Amino acid sequence: MPKMRAVQVPAAKEPFELVEREIPQPGAGFVRIKVQACGICHSDKYVKEGSRPGITYPRIPGHEVAGIIDALGAGVAGWAVGQRAGVGWHGGHCGHCLSCQRGDFVTCTGGRQITGLTFDGGYAEYMVAPAAALAEIPEEFLATEAGPLLCAGVTTFNALRNSGASPGETVAVLGIGGLGHMGIQYAAKMGFRTMAIARGKDKEALARKLGAKYYIDSETGNPGGELAKLSAAKVILSTVTSGKAVNAVLDGLAINGRLILVGNPDSPIEVPGRLLIGGRRSISGWPSGAPIDSRDTLFFSALAGVRPLIEVFPLERAAEAYERMASGKARFRVVLSIGS
Repeated sequence: MPKMRAVQVPAAKEPFELVEREIPQPGAGFVRIKVQACGICHSDKYVKEGSRPGITYPRIPGHEVAGIIDALGAGVAGWAVGQRAGVGWHGGHCGHCLSCQRGDFVTCTGGRQITGLTFDGGYAEYMVAPAAALAEIPEEFLATEAGPLLCAGVTTFNALRNSGASPGETVAVLGIGGLGHMGIQYAAKMGFRTMAIARGKDKEALARKLGAKYYIDSETGNPGGELAKLSAAKVILSTVTSGKAVNAVLDGLAINGRLILVGNPDSPIEVPGRLLIGGRRSISGWPSGAPIDSRDTLFFSALAGVRPLIEVFPLERAAEAYERMASGKARFRVVLSIGS
């Protein structure tokens, strides 16, 4: 049988292994993808550390997959061999429960599949995925550019387009990292009055280059107060993992303002009741999205000129690339370049 290279996690908390495996064959309803690139994400830690129940090992991680359809399983319609396709975090669904029937895949009760978690992902030269997981990739993108849009891209794009903010209203993005640098671009391209909040004066030039109209250095004072002075925000998109940083911006929400979490805070958010009651403000979270959301993200990004800032590594350096991501030193998304 033909072989492929893959990087797998042999067991929870074990080092990555570069191995040879048989090239997988797509079953009914599945396609095989010749992987060209795969982004590395913080959520890959679930596989590396074994922090989600039910993961079977060895497992190939990776849910920011961009490539070309190489083979079709029985019953697959609407896709063709040679077509560009991506696979994101949402790796398909069973289609039977009420959640699936109304398109609400987030609350799926058991049939939702997760790329790189419930089935092997994109740290490999080939992978198989449910046809329901695919998103078309526009020709404008390199594979290395498309991969991160299937996670960081769809997460921030989808949160903002469902935020309730209208063009011309103020949207503040908290953090300029793997998520935040995408959020600033999308906010600006959607026509919001975009503000960026981050630590340090040195990030201002980048924030403005990405599209922010104003920049607030959270180290120089009260960022929530500064935001309120400039223009209280209809939406604050929080991309950071610091609960303390989130707490510091709450005073910057406008009447009817909404804080949306896409980064998971490391400590509880402390919200005075008066802030919510007196101003009808709210706090919510947003996950990534279904494959149709990934497609919308890719095509909006192509149209608007949104691109991730990436660092590229070859497949055989996956362990080094993962550590670059996990250390927080990456500027801003780490991507494995796997094939042409």
